[in-house]
Amino acid sequence: MRDTTAARRATAAVWTAGVTAVLAAMPLLARDRLPDRLATHWGLNGEAPDGSMPLWAASLAPALIWLVTAAAVTVPLMRAGPPARPWTTVTLLPMGIVLTGAQAAVIRANLDRADWHEARQPTAWVVAILAGAVLAGVAAWLLVTRRRGTHDAATPDEGTPVLDIPKGRRLVWFSRTANPWLQLVAAAIGLVAVGALVALAGGVAAPGTLWALFAGCAAGSLACAVFSSVQARVSERGLEVSFGPLGWPGRRWAPGDIDTARMEVRRPAEVGGWGYRLSGLGTTVMLRAGECLVIRPRGRRSDFAISIDDAERGAALLNTLRTDRTRG
Repeated sequence: MRDTTAARRATAAVWTAGVTAVLAAMPLLARDRLPDRLATHWGLNGEAPDGSMPLWAASLAPALIWLVTAAAVTVPLMRAGPPARPWTTVTLLPMGIVLTGAQAAVIRANLDRADWHEARQPTAWVVAILAGAVLAGVAAWLLVTRRRGTHDAATPDEGTPVLDIPKGRRLVWFSRTANPWLQLVAAAIGLVAVGALVALAGGVAAPGTLWALFAGCAAGSLACAVFSSVQARVSERGLEVSFGPLGWPGRRWAPGDIDTARMEVRRPAEVGGWGYRLSGLGTTVMLRAGECLVIRPRGRRSDFAISIDDAERGAALLNTLRTDRTRG
């Protein structure tokens, strides 16, 4: 729990610092192509700007607004306790996207203008920014509500190699494990990808270089995010394993597709590191050292293992379901 809280705080700090740097740096990076004053406000009834700022103010003002707003949101939620802390994602993510997108739109509108009065209202950019913020907010909300739902799952009190299930009863076992440091790496790399995309939108650097940077960082961030958490569910349908904050992609084995299930203690050094690993022990989803749920799929010579809490109980229920299906 302490590691998760520390990583969540570190992720929020990285996101806050990264957005601040992007907001402050964009006007400075493009200063050679910008007028002395930047158009920063447009009236509702026309495309002509009606407000401006000097270059230094256009650089510092959005960054200061973001810092104050992020602090006002983060501090109360962090102090509210564990149930409220995940909601920092729902608030900070779309807020950061709106501000960085707005800054990129301002830079784009003023780029290569001799005077700020020549800048035109970036209506299309504003619509795209708001749409992106809404999508990010919805995705963050789905992530938070999904996690809260999984924390409410219940399992039996005592685990044995095989569980005795009374007739007419159905048991479901669920467990989830996340590596907060892989999530932090995903957030940091993703922030670089966002910065590259914003710089591309603002036209502050060569498109070829920015596209390469964005594609590489986006792919790396997605890979880290997908394999930074794993969810396992054992029910009458068998074993269902899903990856990532949104539970995708996933794998499933019916009870009849499994020869054996057991708990085994494994360490990253034994399987070749963290994440989705292939080794002499088979396939291992290694997120933390310790107990793993290990299955031997029918007809296979290698095992599939996931580092998950309460693995012995999950294996016991899986063996019971497999035995009952065989008898039936």
